[in-house]
Amino acid sequence: MKVFRHTADVPDAFKGAVVAIGNFDGVHLGHQALIARTLKLAEDRKAPAAVLTFEPSPREFFRPGGEPFKLTPFRNKCHLISTLGVDCMYALPFDAEMAHRTAQEFAFEVLIRGLEAGCVVVGSDFRFGMGRAGDAAMLSYLGDMEGFGVSILETIKLPVGEKISSTGIREALKAGRPHEAMRWMGHPFTIEGRVHHGEERGRTLGYPTANMHLDGYIRPAFGIYAVRVSVLQNDEIVARYNGVANLGVRPMYLLREPLLETHLFDFDGDVYGMHLAVELISFIRPEAVFATPDELKVQIAEDVEKARAVLSR
Repeated sequence: MKVFRHTADVPDAFKGAVVAIGNFDGVHLGHQALIARTLKLAEDRKAPAAVLTFEPSPREFFRPGGEPFKLTPFRNKCHLISTLGVDCMYALPFDAEMAHRTAQEFAFEVLIRGLEAGCVVVGSDFRFGMGRAGDAAMLSYLGDMEGFGVSILETIKLPVGEKISSTGIREALKAGRPHEAMRWMGHPFTIEGRVHHGEERGRTLGYPTANMHLDGYIRPAFGIYAVRVSVLQNDEIVARYNGVANLGVRPMYLLREPLLETHLFDFDGDVYGMHLAVELISFIRPEAVFATPDELKVQIAEDVEKARAVLSR
């Protein structure tokens, strides 16, 4: 999948594409349905399939310095979307110039002049342009006037009638319900990152950990999780392990910033510098303070057994 950060000089091979527009944070089942519609229309039209999103997002632009909220930072989002078969992604910067474009200006300057889009695919709740003044109906009208197609996808719901939303997924993660988030996402919530050197307290307790910063990721409930871990090289999975992880600030040691510290089962090697993708499968317990390192070691052993039991199912 090709990634473009602007619309200047779009290669001829990608002009006339069918373009899905959205934030795509989490690449959840609703996003996947939107992309599936895009791929089908692109196949019918014998045209490229593309995704248009913003990096940074409008939320980051309008709320600088706000609490981390992303389900899928840019690298992770690109990886997930590329696995769906999209030909290219336009990750346009959302800046003051973009924020002040009217809905009509966005359609003319980005979709028509920039991308020369053949068809645009959006959700029924799509809003665009300054002040979010444009909606799916306006986009359809503009498409009729300017000669590009518009396909509007109705809101995707689970069989029990639940609406799938990135907001709902964030709430589930903050409440320590990764299984619920997984049901809406269609895949586990995953934190990707480079392993860095820590204080090696886990090693002294007999449970060495791979330590990763959370960077722009949302902060799920702090505590202990059963996890599955992929070792990545050039975005390809080269090994998979089960494990148990502490996500948080370790109240016994009062970290300044939360970390994800993962102990890999049945692994004896060096992971420093490696790129890992850690899937949160099940919440085991909240973080806690223990009177002595020995008490902590006993609790870790119990956490390991619970995680093994959960993952074996």
